[in-house]
Amino acid sequence: MKKQTYLFLIGGIFSLIIAMGIGRFAYTPILPLMQKDLSLSNTTAGYIASSNYAGYLLGAILACAIPFKKYRTNLLRVSLISILTTALMGLTYSNLLWNVLRFLSGFASAFVLVLASGIVLDKLATIRKTSWSGLFYGGVGLGIFLSSLMIPSLNHLFQWEGTWIGLAVVSGVLAIFVWIWLDETPNVVENKNKQDIIVKVPPTKWLIWLIIAYGLEGLGYIVTGTFIVSIAEKTSYFHNGATLVWMMVGLAAIPSCLIWSILAKKWGYIKSLVLAMALQSLGIAMPAFWMSKTSFVISALLFGATFMGITTLATTLGREMNPSDSSRTIGILSAIYAIGQLIGPTLAGVLSSFTHDFNSAFIGAACVVLFGAISLLSGIHFENNPNIRNSTIQYKQKRIN
Repeated sequence: MKKQTYLFLIGGIFSLIIAMGIGRFAYTPILPLMQKDLSLSNTTAGYIASSNYAGYLLGAILACAIPFKKYRTNLLRVSLISILTTALMGLTYSNLLWNVLRFLSGFASAFVLVLASGIVLDKLATIRKTSWSGLFYGGVGLGIFLSSLMIPSLNHLFQWEGTWIGLAVVSGVLAIFVWIWLDETPNVVENKNKQDIIVKVPPTKWLIWLIIAYGLEGLGYIVTGTFIVSIAEKTSYFHNGATLVWMMVGLAAIPSCLIWSILAKKWGYIKSLVLAMALQSLGIAMPAFWMSKTSFVISALLFGATFMGITTLATTLGREMNPSDSSRTIGILSAIYAIGQLIGPTLAGVLSSFTHDFNSAFIGAACVVLFGAISLLSGIHFENNPNIRNSTIQYKQKRIN
């Protein structure tokens, strides 16, 4: 049974590598390659990025609005169609089609994230391994790191067009294992006994503050998430090796989710979220005040060490606040996150075209994330005080073998 559990978790990790690490975030390191060959402006690049986030927004809304709990696994498998949209990015030179493809990719990636999160987090809760959620969400960082390793070679051999297609081929191979291993069936649950699980979280009314903070995170983090490699590529520090910056993001992101999960267990989710967002805001602003190779690497490491950690903390906390309908709660959080992501790249692209640099965009994004961290502070009081009404949610979870 343990082997089945590990393969189940690996299947979930692979689904995030496909849909998020590659399908969603590969655009960031490939963008400077496309801009170099095609002379794409920052504004055009921002619109293409925003198309992806618009699709992600629609996908997240539908994922939380449609009651599909009995069909989560099948819908997840269908959503891996994002592999095709990745491949097609390398088969066209049309801005319109790029926008359409990135929209569809975003739509599919939202479904994969929401569905896989619900499936995997529910499973981990039944075996009392919620701290393993950090391993699951580490799949995004692993996907970023692996794609960053492959992109320079693929670009050297096949140019940017072949890079998209090559990443799609890798995704297709991983999808086979997702189909086999990520199967939500009753026999994966390991305990027959009925148990009471007590989870200390803020009152359910406080969920609105988590939603607001997560939306601000989406608005702020995505500026770095979209443009940092493109900006680094245009400096004299990297000599056509700016993919290194994105590799640092992925490298830091791989262990970050597990580390933040461990810290949350020790300090509480909200304290951990506040710290992660504060550190991220520092990393976002750093290139605006200190332009050097070192600053880009530190910024990338801080960004990678926090952006998926924040997602891990927010979605796990949201699930524990509403365990009976985890996919809907995660979908709501993903939708507000997507609204921020939709606005961020467009604003940053237009602002950079007007000011001829990204300094204002970085500073503004850092302030937005920091404000989100500040908005969470009230929750620390609730999380630390077990006597506040509704601060402890008790629910019974039936374990069926």
